[in-house]
Amino acid sequence: MKGVIFNLVEEVVAEAFGADAWDAMLDSAGLDGAYTSLGSYPDAELTALVMAGAGLTGAAPDALVRDIGRLAIPRLEARYPQFFAGAGNARAFILAINTIIHPEVRKLYSGAHCPHFHFATHGRGLILGYDSPRRLCHLAHGFIDGLALRYGEQISVSQPRCMHRGDAMCQLQLDWA
Repeated sequence: MKGVIFNLVEEVVAEAFGADAWDAMLDSAGLDGAYTSLGSYPDAELTALVMAGAGLTGAAPDALVRDIGRLAIPRLEARYPQFFAGAGNARAFILAINTIIHPEVRKLYSGAHCPHFHFATHGRGLILGYDSPRRLCHLAHGFIDGLALRYGEQISVSQPRCMHRGDAMCQLQLDWA
């Protein structure tokens, strides 16, 4: 996993829980925390940090990951305004993930392994099939929540299928109010 994800987690945790919380998570997880944005790190380190963060905050791991995703969107926009410039709303942004955003991510971060999304319409909503061995569907959910805030929209997200519940693939159902 690319270090930029770890950098975002550090920033979100420090803002939400205080600078000492990040250090406590690192200590609890037995990690040194020297993450450079361009570096690559074992996925297990993110899992260890999430579990440590859940233990320290009392939040469920899935909820903590969702919150990190939601709070990361303003930071991602500050780092990569070009990703947000062409999208006038959350739907346009989401639909550009596979074709515009992730190819650019791969250019910026050599060796990045981005998840792939499958899209289908559902009335006025969308169904996103999430396919990644990292199983970070809750992070994707949090990013969607953050995009809704960014674009001033109300999007309800449900997850009828999830790899964490034994399904072969995650499915996020998005409904706009």
